Amino acid sequence: MPFVVKQHAWIYVLAVSLLSAGSIAAEGGSGTNVLTLQQAERIAIKRDAVRRAIKSKEQAFREQAVAENALPDPQLKLGIMNVPTDSYKLDQEPMTQSQIGIVQMFPRGDTLAIRSSRANHIAEGQLSNWHDRALVVKRDIRLIWLELHYWIEAERVINKNRKLFEQLVNITQSHYAAGRQKQQDVTRAQLELGLLVDRIISIKNMQEKQRAKLARWLGEEYLTAEVSSEFPEFEALKDKATIFAQLASHPSMKVEAARVAVSEDGVQLAKQSYKPSWMLDLTYGFREGNNPNTTERTDFLSAMVKFDLPLFTSNDQDRKVAASKSKLIATRDMREDKLRRLQRMLNDEYASWERLTQRMDQYFNVLVSKAKQNTRAALNAYQTDKGDFTTLMRASITELDTQLKALRIHVDHIKAKVKVLYLSGQSTGELK
Repeated sequence: MPFVVKQHAWIYVLAVSLLSAGSIAAEGGSGTNVLTLQQAERIAIKRDAVRRAIKSKEQAFREQAVAENALPDPQLKLGIMNVPTDSYKLDQEPMTQSQIGIVQMFPRGDTLAIRSSRANHIAEGQLSNWHDRALVVKRDIRLIWLELHYWIEAERVINKNRKLFEQLVNITQSHYAAGRQKQQDVTRAQLELGLLVDRIISIKNMQEKQRAKLARWLGEEYLTAEVSSEFPEFEALKDKATIFAQLASHPSMKVEAARVAVSEDGVQLAKQSYKPSWMLDLTYGFREGNNPNTTERTDFLSAMVKFDLPLFTSNDQDRKVAASKSKLIATRDMREDKLRRLQRMLNDEYASWERLTQRMDQYFNVLVSKAKQNTRAALNAYQTDKGDFTTLMRASITELDTQLKALRIHVDHIKAKVKVLYLSGQSTGELK
């Protein structure tokens, strides 16, 4: 892309013009307890209860996959048959038996293997969801971190400009005392200084809100933690066409692919209902007493097979297969919709990243320096009675707003990059 080559130069321009002074001062007094973005990411991922729950579900379905492929437990059968009711003696009649048997059920067709496959596919979906959750946590932590840094740096920018507004109050007071300016100029300068102080209070409130969001991920003990003042940099973006082609393999898309596989197993499972289930029954009968010729009565061994006859399928099996096919179509449509939403997000965020790149060029190479020159010119004109106070105040406010706007554009530019990194699946470090 034509904008990528210049990107690092702009970051350094911003670091020098707006951030470096405050960053160096903060780093000089910071110790080993300063929280870095990388540490915050690791803590948030490790602490995320949702991700742990997803992992537990995956393990549960792995175990279930093994269990689903096992035959049902055999049944033990014990009983007595053909007991005469006149004496209840077991050796009176030749057909009286004490029986012990075992019954084993065999499910329809490949039902066990398909159920096991379905559980494995669900587990694979949970694993992909587990990886996607790590990307989501990283993205959200980075966005909060960047927003917090914006408000920290905004406070530094305003404090730096506050000296100018204090200087304007002193200048207008001295000019008014000398009879060169109006009382209104002094009041206006004091008003703007007061508004600037109120702006700092509002910014501190925004800082506290971002810290609260950060503490939600990291724990309440990090609510007042000192964060690193080093402005984060992230890996370089791939070109848009490459990311677009790789969206189908994004972890969130693998979740959808797993759901489709589960639905496909559902179709195959429904088709098994056309096949019979069957049961094997082996029974051994013990007989007591003797035959008329005084020989011992022989024991009996019985074997029986019982199975279904799926003859009437129109309102049962056919409906089940039709329903499972409809569910499969629905999951495929949902997968396609998910891919389209990711593609739309990529188009939006990549376009924002490119446009913000252009705006950064305009602000850092032109507007910030021009705003400063305009303020200096207005101040010189006012001090030599060649300009009015309204023009000077407007120039000062414009310079401050331009610096804050440049900082906002820079942060939004990195935010757009973070969102694209999520879509590209590049931010996959520390997934375990």
